[in-house]
Amino acid sequence: MTDHEREHRDVQDPLRAVRLAKLDGLKALGIDPYPYEFARTHEAAGLDQRYAGLAAGAETGDLVRVAGRIRAMRNSGMFIDLHDASGKIQIFCHRECLDPQGQAAVRLLDIGDLIGVEGHVRRTPRGELTVNAATISVLAKALRPLPEKYHGLADVELRYRQRYLDLIMNPASRETLRRRSGVVATMRNHLLARDYLEVETPMLHAIPGGASARPFVTHHNALDIDLYLRIAPELHLKRLVVGGLADKVFEINRCFRNEGLSPRHNPEFTTLELYEAYVDYRAMMELTEELITATAQAVLGIPRIEYGGTGIDLSPPWPRRSMAELVEAATGIDFLKLDAAAARDAANALAANTADQRLSDEAGWGNALELAFALRVEDQLIEPIHVIGFPRDISPLAKADRNDPRLVERFETYIYGWEIANAFSELTDPQDQRARFEAQMRARAAGDEEAQMLDEDYVSALEYGLPPCGGLGIGIDRLVMLLTDSPSIRDVIAFPTLRPR
Repeated sequence: MTDHEREHRDVQDPLRAVRLAKLDGLKALGIDPYPYEFARTHEAAGLDQRYAGLAAGAETGDLVRVAGRIRAMRNSGMFIDLHDASGKIQIFCHRECLDPQGQAAVRLLDIGDLIGVEGHVRRTPRGELTVNAATISVLAKALRPLPEKYHGLADVELRYRQRYLDLIMNPASRETLRRRSGVVATMRNHLLARDYLEVETPMLHAIPGGASARPFVTHHNALDIDLYLRIAPELHLKRLVVGGLADKVFEINRCFRNEGLSPRHNPEFTTLELYEAYVDYRAMMELTEELITATAQAVLGIPRIEYGGTGIDLSPPWPRRSMAELVEAATGIDFLKLDAAAARDAANALAANTADQRLSDEAGWGNALELAFALRVEDQLIEPIHVIGFPRDISPLAKADRNDPRLVERFETYIYGWEIANAFSELTDPQDQRARFEAQMRARAAGDEEAQMLDEDYVSALEYGLPPCGGLGIGIDRLVMLLTDSPSIRDVIAFPTLRPR
């Protein structure tokens, strides 16, 4: 920024100009307004706990050092509400306690400034735990004023764009992201306690695989090749199981899909994905229930949530119903009795008022059943349920159902009408896997941009032998939405993707 631009901005922003003048005043006093460190001894919540029994009007000889952001000032700065990450502590600034430099500094402080305070602890006659400031250190002079206290940061888009400001002003936003951290920690600890090995796999893939989705494309200059941000870690995780690194592996990390945005979709999102040798998808159902109920118990204290005014009990076991069974119950149509053409006609009739969802003549029987499920069933699945019996032609990485070759051993877990988990009995036959990939490539050639590519190296890995294996993926962001009663995925992602202004 040029001097002219800076001068113009200051003229346009008189409040900032006042703060810049105070910044110069601090420097004139020999105070560094942006020092290197401050050695604090306590946080606000710790002081509250330690002095819970201190009587009103009582003083102590205990010297403490606290630090935080000024959120309120009264009586020309004599009383300051200082907030840190744990809570609030009152600071008393009076010439009888405070050194001369501190007194001069107080006159140049504003709401929003970060300060450090050293002083003695007391409780005021009104019962407020207080630190009598002996010295005050300016830790960061805020050059921009915070939003007005009582209305806070009401602009939702501004909250997402300037998350730091949202977190300063809105305790609920801080609590949501802290709960998110608790969700991830609980899941990690639960798996580690069950002898799962945490691993990391690449974010850049030469071939996008492991899911049916449109990838982001980038270019590696040194290698002069296009690479894809990963849409799923699945194929690399199963390579690790082939290699015998461990019989149980998991990864908690980001995936990227170049698709639309919605209250439940962000281009980058976090998943837990895991694989366990020698089990099938039924073991994954039990593990899904364990993980989600344990997480709810850890962050809420009970295996029950309230979302959008609806109470949902997460106590296992959860029902297991087939996709075809649920569609028949909702529509009266038994897709298991239809061939591909009749299934397409039936699904298109259900989609009569949604032309963009109608199936082409090339769509398979499984696409028709999937569309009918999405139109008439999915958003009705409020209580936790495992939907099984997925069509084979939309599940290229899952083993065929033992009783019906049109289906696979796959389930998706739904809560509040949302897909929360997806799991398979993993396909381990390399010849079958190649045939499935080739069918996907034909679909891709016919115009399906989300159909999967043939990953020759993954098929080669299977030819060395993948043991019977169950795999599971859980969407962390949607689960956090449910556990925090958040209406948008943007509320639970610290820095969601937004259109540039």
